[in-house]
Amino acid sequence: MAAVTLYTTRYCPYCVRAKALLDFKSAAYTDISVDNNPALRQEMMAKSGRHTVPQIWVGDVHVGGCDELMALERAGELDAMLASGVE
Repeated sequence: MAAVTLYTTRYCPYCVRAKALLDFKSAAYTDISVDNNPALRQEMMAKSGRHTVPQIWVGDVHVGGCDELMALERAGELDAMLASGVE
């Protein structure tokens, strides 16, 4: 299974929703909390070019946020992406 990395904050409803979908898929992920950590938020912004959370990577592929993750699921593409690590 592909390595999944998320930059999140504790109280973000989109972060909770994204992690719930990954939990439902039994996908292991690394959750990097940017709460009260400006350096990690800057790291996330440098990698993604975005300032909102969550920011999600499957393998080396930047998926985007929760909406993009849910769109992959609706399109039936998320399982294959998680299995292989590529789009």
